[in-house]
Amino acid sequence: MAKEAKKQTVKIAPAAAAMPIKIGISAKDRELIAEGLSRLLADTYTLYLTTHNFHWNVTGPMFNTLHTMFMGQYTELWNAVDPVAERIRSLGHFAPGSYGQFGKLTSLPDVPATPPKANEMIRILVEGNEAVARTARELFPLADKANDQPTADLLTQRLTVHEQNAWMLRSLLEE
Repeated sequence: MAKEAKKQTVKIAPAAAAMPIKIGISAKDRELIAEGLSRLLADTYTLYLTTHNFHWNVTGPMFNTLHTMFMGQYTELWNAVDPVAERIRSLGHFAPGSYGQFGKLTSLPDVPATPPKANEMIRILVEGNEAVARTARELFPLADKANDQPTADLLTQRLTVHEQNAWMLRSLLEE
């Protein structure tokens, strides 16, 4: 079962800027948004790693279907981490990029040491996509308050992907 979002705070260091950042978002709002995006980045990377793991290790009668589906999903997740990290940088903060940082920031559990059966993989990925969607959705009020349309647009894109992936995976569990 997916753990609830950690309430642990991990400070995201502001990047040293040769010039002050004057984009119409206060330094405090940029910091809070960068912290939220850092949690989204950690969740996205953790889900990427889990999905890739399951792609490698899936077995059973749905092997080909799941192997192909998981590849499409992990590829999309891999391509998603860069825009999230670059948005953090655009806000004047360093993006987290280590397993230690991701482990502290993510709301997703680590994958089981022994690969689960295919149906359990699907369930874990449904829960993972839903958790990433919740993380993205939690950031909307802050982006809205700060009038931060680029972050809101990024969040909308991520929500669309994760809600659709959860639906498609969930449909495989229906009889």
